[in-house]
Amino acid sequence: MQRFACLYAELDATTSTEAKVDALVRYLAQAPAADAAWAVYFLAGGRPRRTVPMAVLRAQAQAQAGLPDWLFEASYQAVGDLAETIAQLLPPPEEAPPLGLHAWMHDRLLPLRTLPAEAQAAQVARWLHILSVDGRFLLVKFIGGGFRVGVSRLLVQRALGRHAGLDAKLVAQRMMGWTDAREPPTADRLAALLAPASTLQAASGQPYPFFLAHPLVAPDASLGPASDWMAEWKYDGIRAQVVRRAGQVWIWSRGEELVTERFPEVVAQVGALPDGTVLDGELLAWAADGPAPFQLLQQRIQRKQLTPRVLAAAPVRFVAYDLLEDGGADLRALPQHERRRRLEARLAEGPVAVSPLLAGGDWPALAALREDSRVRRVEGLMLKHRESAYGTGRTRSDGVWWKWKIDPMAVDAVLIYAQAGHGRRSGVYTDYTFAVWNRPPLDAAEAQAVVEAIGRREPAQPGALQLVAFAKAYSGLTDAEFRDVDARIRATTLEKFGPVRSVRPTLVFTLGFEGIQASRRHKSGLAVRFPRMLRVRTDKPLHEADALPTLLELLEPSTR
Repeated sequence: MQRFACLYAELDATTSTEAKVDALVRYLAQAPAADAAWAVYFLAGGRPRRTVPMAVLRAQAQAQAGLPDWLFEASYQAVGDLAETIAQLLPPPEEAPPLGLHAWMHDRLLPLRTLPAEAQAAQVARWLHILSVDGRFLLVKFIGGGFRVGVSRLLVQRALGRHAGLDAKLVAQRMMGWTDAREPPTADRLAALLAPASTLQAASGQPYPFFLAHPLVAPDASLGPASDWMAEWKYDGIRAQVVRRAGQVWIWSRGEELVTERFPEVVAQVGALPDGTVLDGELLAWAADGPAPFQLLQQRIQRKQLTPRVLAAAPVRFVAYDLLEDGGADLRALPQHERRRRLEARLAEGPVAVSPLLAGGDWPALAALREDSRVRRVEGLMLKHRESAYGTGRTRSDGVWWKWKIDPMAVDAVLIYAQAGHGRRSGVYTDYTFAVWNRPPLDAAEAQAVVEAIGRREPAQPGALQLVAFAKAYSGLTDAEFRDVDARIRATTLEKFGPVRSVRPTLVFTLGFEGIQASRRHKSGLAVRFPRMLRVRTDKPLHEADALPTLLELLEPSTR
């Protein structure tokens, strides 16, 4: 654990990519293989399931620090990170024999899941007592699943490649599925990952690294003629690879989670494909008239048990748009148009749908098609260069894909609550709650009367004009804008509820979001998807902010 803590500190202390790669290479050369396997798992984005409720960990830390709840909470809000707060507040640790990262994870943390709550609390209390400051910090991160460090997966692959004398692209391919929580990292898995390039790998359900698209605001002259590009709909589902090998089917999400058991109908759809076939595509909830809204798919994946009723209510289809392996041969180096030809030939007669190519002809025609995206329940267009190979990650060295998404839905909303951020944003109010009017105000005077009533802490009267909370957002503004809004929040605070401040309504923001649906869990009756702040509307008076009827008009007709 201490060796990994030193590596973490070294990685966190520099912004130099080369310095981080060097630090990782040194660690890999010195650490036992079992420890290095877990280190690669965490640095590549792996997160084991939470072993202990954070409330238990916090209670034990607070008891050892001897602080009242209000003072511990104030310290947490000032620091902005629970792990760092606990690490710094606890008294000096007792001396304890060192224990490697593998032993901590395999022998201590993972078995916690099987213990009763009292035994979990006792173990956590003992570990906090004996660990160093750095060790306590990592313990909280591991338990809570909040481990973060400024290291990309690509950087980890570069370090592994340099350490083992392998091409980083080969490492990337072998690492697919490395962070799947169902298969913990081991020394043997690390040895297979770092085996010489000539080593024959056993047939498995391992997918290929996903090729990712770059966002496109609008086509320009640098793209050349539209005829150089193959256009498809950008679906609003779950990106996935379907792997058919050794008589079995594996379905992997882009997040490298094995989700085969969640989609039995897709397994049935691809069961007739020959061994040695790997498809890239999208998992979509499907209605009689085509793709269904994403919220239907979301309801499906949140179910713990897939009963016949659930399967019937939210049927799922896999739509393929690339062929990565055929007859066991890796096709990724072939140009896009050739892979597409082979994909259509492979799936010409069968139940697996192929993403249709769009006959745009020129950029204005494609732009016109893009305008129909919402009606078709898609997010916009995908543009894939005809000569593009299938690359690794978001790269342009093998070609390029663009995602030309439709503009987000947008409404003007009023800031009513704020909470301080965490990490580098600690101490600045950056997490906001927004409201809209329950109906359009008659005029500025009626809206101002509501603001004055809020300032007097008067509850809203049934049926009267009022502001209704409907969304939270914490991204979209620059650091300078956040500082300006923070000053306004502090100047207009009405009440404090722990880390949250209620504020006198004075600011209007334009919020963007990808989708909207009815929700019984929210006071507004609505829930929006991926909300973010597009801009602060200092030019817009409060009474011109949007009202609930405007949001209701944005709902999918079938969900109203």
